[in-house]
Amino acid sequence: MRNLNQDTITQAVIARFADTPDPRLKEIMTSLVQHLHAFAREVKLTENEWFKGIQFLTATGQKCDDKRQEFILLSDTLGLSMLTVAMNNDKPYGCTEATVFGPFHVEGAPQYGHGDDVANGARGEPCVVRANVRGMDGKPVAGAVIDVWQSDADGNYDVQYAGLDHPQARGILHSDAEGKFHFRTIVAEAYQIPTDGPVGDMLNATRRHAWRPAHLHFMIKADGYETLVTHVFRNGDQWLDSDAVFGVRQSLVADWVKQADGSYTLDFDFVLNPVGGA
Repeated sequence: MRNLNQDTITQAVIARFADTPDPRLKEIMTSLVQHLHAFAREVKLTENEWFKGIQFLTATGQKCDDKRQEFILLSDTLGLSMLTVAMNNDKPYGCTEATVFGPFHVEGAPQYGHGDDVANGARGEPCVVRANVRGMDGKPVAGAVIDVWQSDADGNYDVQYAGLDHPQARGILHSDAEGKFHFRTIVAEAYQIPTDGPVGDMLNATRRHAWRPAHLHFMIKADGYETLVTHVFRNGDQWLDSDAVFGVRQSLVADWVKQADGSYTLDFDFVLNPVGGA
């Protein structure tokens, strides 16, 4: 153990986890070490490069607070978030597909009734969202808890505004006896993810754009069904095929229909997977 070198250190580190009581933790840590060391060997990582990597991760953590999660943003832009979503949400055909959670969800959003204005002062063109929640058997899901949030016309979520004293463009509703819910809000617009932190530096250094196609976030919970975390994307958006966080699924793309008075409507059906049904 006093003469470890680049050929023997990996197995020495793995051996230190031999007595880990949790078998899953042992499996994860062993594989992490193997792949991390293999990565360093493959790219011939220099000490200076690894120090810069540590600085990057440190800055990522320092950018996190109760309103913004830079590590989620990093995971999203590296495709890791969507990979884990895809691996863990393999639903039967016909179920609404899941996608990334995103960094701007807030617990304890205000409760709204059907037809209420969830925008609550957020800038944007008026829109009415009408939706159904049902199971794979086609039966309505009554009493589902629907958590919805979105950005405004400027591409910002309410938590990105310093000094805003009330939530905007987010809220919680419940489906009625027929599995329906509807609310007023604003039209979803494309926006850039925050680029004023380490993730933005990474995107700039690699010449990647930061745009997300227009979408609404939904998280739907109901007894007897798997929780659904998803988006509904606006059809025709120019960024649908190059989403910065790789979250688009064709089944989640829908039409925002312009009405005679200039407002828009969105209609969408959410199909939940029963617990144990995948």
